[in-house]
Amino acid sequence: MNLLITGGAGFIGSHVVRRFVTQYPNYNIVNLDNLTYAGNLENIKDIDQLPNYSFVKGDITDLDQMRSVINEKEIDGVIHLAAESHVDRSITDPLIFVRTNLIGTSNLLQACKEAWKDNWEGKLFYHVSTDEVYGSLELDHSMFTETTAYDPRSPYSASKAGSDHMVRAFYHTYHMPVVISNCSNNYGPNHFPEKLIPLFINNIINRKPLPVYGSGENVRDWLYVEDHARAIDVIFHKGSHGDTYNIGGHNEWSNIDLIKTLCRVMDEKLGRSNGESEQLITYVKDRAGHDMRYAIDASKLQNELGWTPSLQFEEGISKTIDWYLNNKEWLANVTDGSYQEYYKKQYQ
Repeated sequence: MNLLITGGAGFIGSHVVRRFVTQYPNYNIVNLDNLTYAGNLENIKDIDQLPNYSFVKGDITDLDQMRSVINEKEIDGVIHLAAESHVDRSITDPLIFVRTNLIGTSNLLQACKEAWKDNWEGKLFYHVSTDEVYGSLELDHSMFTETTAYDPRSPYSASKAGSDHMVRAFYHTYHMPVVISNCSNNYGPNHFPEKLIPLFINNIINRKPLPVYGSGENVRDWLYVEDHARAIDVIFHKGSHGDTYNIGGHNEWSNIDLIKTLCRVMDEKLGRSNGESEQLITYVKDRAGHDMRYAIDASKLQNELGWTPSLQFEEGISKTIDWYLNNKEWLANVTDGSYQEYYKKQYQ
């Protein structure tokens, strides 16, 4: 199989690329990434010399380039992770999210349709989405299922919802083999430090304020990133065409409880007095359109395909903190932007 993984230099994408390159040496893995601020080839430098791996700097909003890549590499399958994903950035500039997430996904679908010429045998387009397309839950026992109606509340989630609809349209209209997964919040190594957990780890290390939106009562379901990569592997190989699978950690935390846990574990690992990092918490104005709660019911994935999370949150957060403490050079290079200069020169 010649497999194209888009966004493979990003946080989740790099873990997916690593898994497929190492687990399936008979697959040729093509990693396509535009190396925007969130793409960093340092994330996969440990596997970039393996014979079944290659990298292409590419922009999914460029239809002609997507046609060329899919034809020249004789792509059989796509795992599509390339996306703009930060809600705050979508509020500031929503059109970037429309171009990348909606138009970019449509370009990939069209390029695959043309290249595969309705010969769907051995082909698959796997679209990786988010639980945010479902909207917001109350602070009760309700959960998102695969049949929950879409109700996106931010430009980011609306653009992802639109891309989900396009994938389903290509399945129903052209019978293209597709699968979609909607996942909860991920955490783990290589996470760009604009997102909550890596941002706060970095701020605690440097004794900077920990800005908490509103009262911090918003609830999220958290999943260790390697468990997400493993779920993608299972769905890619065993999922039913045209189907959707929710991926979640069965692991809900309010933001403030998560942050206080993070502070406690960081104090232990840094040898600081208990409660020292918690004093850095600063409450700030709530984000516009801030969804109250996300919670994923992943029982379909468990019952049909046998996937369950491997790590409890306490173990996963400890491993995550250890990775950042042991990779301070990576964190510094990403924080000051120096990682971009090297790859801009290499792939200009």
